[in-house]
Amino acid sequence: MARDKKNHGIKIISLGGQGELGKNMYVVEVNEDLFMLDAGLMFPEEEMLGIDAVIPDISYILENKHRLRGIFISHGHEDHMGALAYVLKYIDVPVYGAKLTLALIQAHLKEADYYEDAEFVEITSDTVLEFPEANITFFKTNHSIPDSVGIVIHTSEGAIVYTGDFKFDQAAAGIYKPEIGKMARIGEEGVLCLMSDSTGAEKPGYTPSEALVATEMAQAFYNAPGRIIVACFASNVNRIQLVFNAAVQTGRKVAVVGKSLQRVYETALNLGYLDVEEDSIIPVSEIHQYEEKEIVILSTGHQGEPITALQKMAKQSHKQVAIKQGDTVLIAASPLPGGELILSKTVDMLFRVGANVVSSKQRVHVSGHGSQEELKMMINLMKPKYLIPVHGEYRHLFSHEKVGIAAGIPKENIIVADKGDVIEVKNDRIRLASKVTAGNVLIDGSGVGDVGNIVLRDRRLLSQDGILLVVVTLNRSDKSIAAGPEIISRGFVYVRESEKLLEEATEVVTAVVKKNGSRQPFDWSTLKQDMRDTLNSFLYEKTKRRPMILPIIMEIS
Repeated sequence: MARDKKNHGIKIISLGGQGELGKNMYVVEVNEDLFMLDAGLMFPEEEMLGIDAVIPDISYILENKHRLRGIFISHGHEDHMGALAYVLKYIDVPVYGAKLTLALIQAHLKEADYYEDAEFVEITSDTVLEFPEANITFFKTNHSIPDSVGIVIHTSEGAIVYTGDFKFDQAAAGIYKPEIGKMARIGEEGVLCLMSDSTGAEKPGYTPSEALVATEMAQAFYNAPGRIIVACFASNVNRIQLVFNAAVQTGRKVAVVGKSLQRVYETALNLGYLDVEEDSIIPVSEIHQYEEKEIVILSTGHQGEPITALQKMAKQSHKQVAIKQGDTVLIAASPLPGGELILSKTVDMLFRVGANVVSSKQRVHVSGHGSQEELKMMINLMKPKYLIPVHGEYRHLFSHEKVGIAAGIPKENIIVADKGDVIEVKNDRIRLASKVTAGNVLIDGSGVGDVGNIVLRDRRLLSQDGILLVVVTLNRSDKSIAAGPEIISRGFVYVRESEKLLEEATEVVTAVVKKNGSRQPFDWSTLKQDMRDTLNSFLYEKTKRRPMILPIIMEIS
């Protein structure tokens, strides 16, 4: 479906998803038309204290929103559509996606308290969308959630193909079956550039089949003497289906725990994407009415992440479920980036309370992303002139570059880009042309972008050495001390065992106040800074700690 109209300006920009796992957002420019591919969020890294989620900086989109023709979502995972609740507040364009994808987006928007009108356009793999500068088509891919599609932008120079997340599972059938023949036809028509999923690029061979998971899960269910608790990501519809299948095979009832999981489960079930026998599902409040060997608890936690929920269950602090001796726990999920240590500690907690733990090493979970041989297969089907690895940390992107070279693509035709890099295809060559604004916008509660590096730095300081409040009241007339100084410590030292230290610190503050009170002219900011500097030096000399020091100075007549 090549376009006749000559396209002089083709640019590809990543606003997220490069050098990180999550926050996927890409912009393809064809002359005057802009197309946004995915709008995902990222779960916060460990050092982002108190942050709920991270979304891309869309400054570039806002500057060019008059040229934006639509937002095209590849599938219903939050790292590909979770930022829409924030993006749609500033951008009024149609959102295109398959049936389940749009339903999950609408449920997510409702949960995020987004009630404004937005235009949703349902597509299938047969849909053809025509725009002034390009046509857009789709093809089905195999992933851990149904209705996953690749997106094809047809230009006069050839197709720009965005794979979304994919793998090639030879046992995939029905709603999970990929359109391999259609991919091959797209490749035969001519692919200018392939933007391909890099998440599994470090893994040799093929990603194991979901058929293995079905067998291993059923076996684990048969061998469990008591209750079974399954922890999975809320958005892994395929895994949810396999849990119900194994429960029916072994005569067990399933209780779904977790708001995110309940939302995805109900949405997929209502649209016919889950095949569940009506009498196999029970409310969690009724699990005590059955024998323990008849129960499966399907669980996930905050934002669909399962490990924190397991921790609460192991600590007996979960509102609905407490794990006890004789339970079998199936961890049907991979930890989030940097979460390996948390997973290890959680498994240790579970063993402490007497549970038997079955992890992904025993094939109750496999990745939804293709490994190296599958990435080569996508390249061989598409036959792209240029390759842009997307979706991954730098190690994944560089591994994908090596895979591309092994598959026959010249190194100079592969671009490993960073967030904000503008990749330009012009005059029969590809190059990094310039940069646009790109970065993180932090979501904390209802605040969007109001927490920045300075606030995070303060939170980090508070978490490391605590805080010291210094309260002093001065007489207005001569700036002498009317009351105090009083020192209040939180997270710095245990007050009852550090009375002498705090008394000495009080004397230090008193001396600073008296010295500044005698200065003419008197300056409030100088007094505060002097209190911070002097007290900071004194406390570091005594304790080798640097608490945050907040002077509070009041004045009375």
